[in-house]
Amino acid sequence: MNRILIAEDETRIAAFLEKGLGADGFSITLAKNGHEAVAMARSDNFDLLILDLGLPGKDGWQVLEEVRGRGEKLRIIVLTAQDEVEDTVAALEAGANDYVTKPFEFVELLARVRVQLRDSIIHPHGKGSRKNTLQVGQVVLDLLTRQVRKGNELIEMSAKEFTLAEVFFRHPMQVMSREQLLNRVWGYDYDPCSNIVDAYVKLLRKKLGSELIETVRGVGYRLRA
Repeated sequence: MNRILIAEDETRIAAFLEKGLGADGFSITLAKNGHEAVAMARSDNFDLLILDLGLPGKDGWQVLEEVRGRGEKLRIIVLTAQDEVEDTVAALEAGANDYVTKPFEFVELLARVRVQLRDSIIHPHGKGSRKNTLQVGQVVLDLLTRQVRKGNELIEMSAKEFTLAEVFFRHPMQVMSREQLLNRVWGYDYDPCSNIVDAYVKLLRKKLGSELIETVRGVGYRLRA
């Protein structure tokens, strides 16, 4: 299991990341300031650091400088509201492996986390492995081309429809609440009272088959494997 250190002082975002990444099988540890982040990053137990630049104590720039100054190979994704091109370039030149700006969508961040960690996923025969398609029944999602096929038919989908389908296909037979789906597809700052999940599930059923996604009354939805 990959271990991720999250250095984020905004409680709501930290809890959102901890819950979302934890549900995807990662072991999560939180650091609420720069001093904790630097101290924890000294350990070889972490595979990835998600780093906010606006940390109290030592800011994210200082954390990045100290971690890279020690020669540590820890993968680092900067997560920040600083969205100027100059900030992105400066962070990458200082040693960050990737840069994500707030507000962000969970699925995009998750994809970037997987990209950073995929080299550590070793095939049983010793070769690197990355699954580029997800399939349930006759429906196949190509994660590289973002295309969907049902049998020999190419299904047209919007970006949000594909992202929602991907969440379901990564968790077959798992009941997903509306809140979980909102967080993963539309982000942590979306209105929890919105009925957009129901609307998009209806679209997916129309395109992929009404039998594929079932309603679990009072809870949410589940993809039938």
